[in-house]
Amino acid sequence: MAAFAPGDRVHVAALGTGVVREVRNGGRLLIELKGRSILVAAADLKSAQPARRGAPVARSPQHIAREKHIARGHVAREHVARVLDLHGMTTAEAIDALDAFLNDALLAGAGEARIIHGRSGGKLKAAVHTRLRQLPSIRGFRMDPRNPGVTIVQL
Repeated sequence: MAAFAPGDRVHVAALGTGVVREVRNGGRLLIELKGRSILVAAADLKSAQPARRGAPVARSPQHIAREKHIARGHVAREHVARVLDLHGMTTAEAIDALDAFLNDALLAGAGEARIIHGRSGGKLKAAVHTRLRQLPSIRGFRMDPRNPGVTIVQL
């Protein structure tokens, strides 16, 4: 079994390739895959890092700094999802997912994010809007004019 660290690209059988976000106890890892975070046992993962061939390539100081940033558990800009889908979650789960999603987006320097909460019932939408009003780092938010089940957030 390979040891994985935050920032490593991994392949999850039947789901695809994602990025390790956190290493947790019990051999479990939090993987960001197709815009979602899932908890997977390390035994179910394979490394998706490209195989190195030949002599090592000289790396720039910026590249080395980026690798250290990722190794410390920080999020790389190109791996941050810009859309969060809350379908199927309870209100409490949705708020927890929203907080984690917005934190990652802010750390990555994203200017805008979309939250899919759905149209029916309105409980998730109300909870999301209430939470967004409480966060000082949110510059504003509005409903998507083309889809009333989506809120667009300005970070």
